[in-house]
Amino acid sequence: MRPERDNIAIPPFPPGTTWIGTEAPVSERLTARAALLVHFFELGELSSVRTLPFISALARRYAENGLSVLGVHSPRSRLAASDEALEAGLERLDVAFPVGNDHEHRIWHAYGCQGWPSTFLWGQGGTLRYAHFGEGAYHETEEAVRAELALGEGHELPEPVMGPPPTGEQPRIGKPSAEVFPGGSHDVPWTPSQPGEPLEVEYAGAGAWAALEGTGTIDLSVDGEPTGEIVLGGPGLYELSGHPEHGMHEVRLDLGGDVRVWSLAFAPGPER
Repeated sequence: MRPERDNIAIPPFPPGTTWIGTEAPVSERLTARAALLVHFFELGELSSVRTLPFISALARRYAENGLSVLGVHSPRSRLAASDEALEAGLERLDVAFPVGNDHEHRIWHAYGCQGWPSTFLWGQGGTLRYAHFGEGAYHETEEAVRAELALGEGHELPEPVMGPPPTGEQPRIGKPSAEVFPGGSHDVPWTPSQPGEPLEVEYAGAGAWAALEGTGTIDLSVDGEPTGEIVLGGPGLYELSGHPEHGMHEVRLDLGGDVRVWSLAFAPGPER
């Protein structure tokens, strides 16, 4: 999405924000030399986590062309809200850019985000060139990055991360079930009310993921069949199941140890 005005200036990053992987960045310095991509995400939100590999690929591919990439973690709950928890959660993911802990949502409100993920491209000089809210639009986002970098001096642009856009008839994608908050709301985790109580959820989709926190293990069963064990290694999303096509399924979680389940989200997939 191109901005309606060509004079929207980048907001300064508020003081006091903890940045993992860098010292506190100064937006004016970053945009003085080239473009800056700022990506808002949440470690427990599926669309956010599915988008992170693409943003990391942009950071790696276009670093020599001067592109700076910053992540901003604006959590909707206490999951990974502390600096220590966020750092532990990021260690599980191959994130190739620094991340700010925006647990008070000061950067979020300054940018006017409309959900997770939200992505903003600032051109050299610090004016907004492109924005996208939600998952997808990968080709469009990369095209905007390449167009901005082509205006500056530096190395020849490499081959695109995404390659050419798909052609021909695309498969119909089924609509997955809505995200489930087993604790009753987005900011209340679920834990067993008594020892041995499982969490069982029916869903439509091509896979299930859970936002988990704590220490311990989870024994998984999908459609009545045991499928393995999850050992928690930091807060964030863990894949519970994957299916080649959209369909109806059931997942069961048997918790061992001090494990908290914040949400379950379901991935879209092609219909038959």
